[in-house]
Amino acid sequence: MIYDKKSFLPGNIKDPEFYQKIFDALPIPIFYRDLKGVYQMCNKAHEEFSGKPREQIIGQSVYDIHTKHMAEIYYHKDQELLANPDVQMYETQVRQKDGSRMDVVINKATIHNNEGEVVGIVGSINDVTKLKKTELRLEKAQESMEISSHMLHKINVGIIMMDENHKVVDSNESFARLMGEETTELYETIPGLKGADVEVLVPEVIFKMMSSILSSGEEILERDIKFSNKLLHISVVTLYKQKVVGAVIRDMSAPLLVRDEIINRAQRIKEQNIDTVQKIAHLLGENAAETEELLNSIIQSYRYGDDQ
Repeated sequence: MIYDKKSFLPGNIKDPEFYQKIFDALPIPIFYRDLKGVYQMCNKAHEEFSGKPREQIIGQSVYDIHTKHMAEIYYHKDQELLANPDVQMYETQVRQKDGSRMDVVINKATIHNNEGEVVGIVGSINDVTKLKKTELRLEKAQESMEISSHMLHKINVGIIMMDENHKVVDSNESFARLMGEETTELYETIPGLKGADVEVLVPEVIFKMMSSILSSGEEILERDIKFSNKLLHISVVTLYKQKVVGAVIRDMSAPLLVRDEIINRAQRIKEQNIDTVQKIAHLLGENAAETEELLNSIIQSYRYGDDQ
């Protein structure tokens, strides 16, 4: 099929309003200013951006439309572009009616007539506020991850994290040492053992605990196991439900840990006993006041012991 090239020439569109309709359909603010910085054209999105109807924009300068601060920025940037006709892009902030600030990227280019003379500037304004906030959140998240990773590798108990594919997300040197010389050597080659198969790194019982928590999404699972002549306390927790789990492994053979764990477990038993005594006292009711008083004195003695 042969096409008539002339039918595609812009000059064949006789209705000037058609161009305006095209510009108004674009979702980003667009404007055209002459060499004096006077607005000659803008679209609907620009009306919304500036908070003024088109009738109050066309024929006005940047100083008439914007705050003095923003007008100064626009004017001086326009002069830079006119002195070096090409394209220009820069970031700035615009204060909105409610007092909040909007981060924008402004793209501009010079417009030339048929003789090649610069006659004005066309530009667009892109709101990047959400993008900036996202970038800031990502920066903070990255910073938190770096701090967490640093702490992970400094802590004196074994830690390993596993993803849904049963691969190591990260682990620390303490974990590698607890698992033995072979794992320690592998850790020196692969920092954090990232990407390794968890199943081949840990005893079967630990892998089953981690897999169970991963599939069930439960908060925590704990138990003691014997491994390489050591008593290990394993705590498996959900880090990201059904996506990532972590295991904290403590060598209960270490004297200080043994002492702390004994105190911790004894405290738990004591608290459970106090709850039991309280329930018994409640069940006895008013007909056993003396016994209830005796049991309450036992409770108080337990609590006094806690304070000591």
